[in-house]
Amino acid sequence: MENAIAVRNLTKKYEGFTLNNISFQIPKGSIVGFVGENGAGKSTTIKAILGLLPVESGEIELLEHKVKFGDKETDYKEHIGVVFDESNFPGDLRVKYIHKVMKNMYHTWDDDKFCGLLKRFELPEGKKVKELSKGMKMKLSIAVALSHDSRLLILDEATSGLDPVIRDEILDIFREFIEDEEHTVFLSSHITSDIEKAADYVMMIHKGELLFQENKDEMLYSYGIVRGTKEQIDMIPGELVAGKEEGEFGCSALIKDKEKLTDSGYLDLAASSGQARPVIDRAGLEDILLYIVKTKERK
Repeated sequence: MENAIAVRNLTKKYEGFTLNNISFQIPKGSIVGFVGENGAGKSTTIKAILGLLPVESGEIELLEHKVKFGDKETDYKEHIGVVFDESNFPGDLRVKYIHKVMKNMYHTWDDDKFCGLLKRFELPEGKKVKELSKGMKMKLSIAVALSHDSRLLILDEATSGLDPVIRDEILDIFREFIEDEEHTVFLSSHITSDIEKAADYVMMIHKGELLFQENKDEMLYSYGIVRGTKEQIDMIPGELVAGKEEGEFGCSALIKDKEKLTDSGYLDLAASSGQARPVIDRAGLEDILLYIVKTKERK
């Protein structure tokens, strides 16, 4: 399987923060959700892979092109659409004139596609950018990103602050985009429900460390939350535990494989002392992230 993004041993240092030797691959034809708390390193990673930051070490490839800070080659960028969480268009520029600017920047610019997206998004062509709502500005940015033969979309918190209806509409566009298996979406977001709806794979970063990259559906199928007494939680085989929580009214643990735990006979063993059987609940993506982060924080 070919990769749209390949990163090997990427390190970027700031005072008080290090993006620490991260490596990952993003296969073509997929949507990858990139998650982590604010300050975890999501934006730093994205700026580094776009060549917008000098880095201490590492190799980066976008669409099989080696990326370096200050690289003057621009041809491969024709096929990369980038959307950040703020609009970068001049506030006094009217929507209907944006295509005149963009066609001078991209040889692959497609006026018909852009106009079609403006209609689909119901964007008011006569308004100035500064007169648009945040949701309209985001849809405008996405329309531009999709109108110059983009094969890779990289989005940094593009759905942040938008209402659920607009977010769902944008996620539908991403799903349509990857129907062509040469197209790929790399979506950084702290809105786990969006990632759960749209992503094929999930990557998690925490304090500059890449914790995992997993198939989303397999992860949601396998992971679970066991609730019981402290003694019962402590009986779970250590290799299955991804995180623990202790509260006033009981304990719980995030486990990596519900079926393996059930097949091990754990439930009967945990109830053999006369206590109620532990309960195994479904773990959503937000649950998984919270348990893992809180457990990391306690170590």
